[in-house]
Amino acid sequence: MAGLLSAEAAYIAVPIVTLILGLIIGYLAQQSGFCSIGGMRDLFLFKHTRLFFGYLALILSSFVSYLIFSFIWTGAFPNFFWAIKKGFLTPIPGAPGGLSNWAYAILAIIGGFGLGLLGVLLGGCPLRQTVMGFEGNIKSIFFVVGMMVGAVIFHLVVAGWVISLFGG
Repeated sequence: MAGLLSAEAAYIAVPIVTLILGLIIGYLAQQSGFCSIGGMRDLFLFKHTRLFFGYLALILSSFVSYLIFSFIWTGAFPNFFWAIKKGFLTPIPGAPGGLSNWAYAILAIIGGFGLGLLGVLLGGCPLRQTVMGFEGNIKSIFFVVGMMVGAVIFHLVVAGWVISLFGG
């Protein structure tokens, strides 16, 4: 099925649409107090589902939006269905090549556990911390800057260790 626009047009349109949607999502997150970690906390501790349903809505709307845009601009998301085409245990496109599935799994677990632990200790997910940082919360600004520095350190140090231990 041919897309409505060429791949070259998609390279221009996708960043613009992403920026516009990011501003809309950021505004809605700020207005609603959206937080994925808070949603899980409220669901398990207090049986409140408002934030949890917001989290599910974000996941569902993201999938549907990418699905719609992949049909409009076929060249924009060539690897959208990578897990269906190649199997669920294959690395995501753009990941360092030549690693074993164990290396990819360990990298995901280390990064996810670290980010989740810090989010719980700070009382909010990275999106909520970013929103609170733009609202002027100094602790959240340090979290966002630390998350960026931590991503660089993880990529330069921890990922290298895992690749050397479990590489393909």
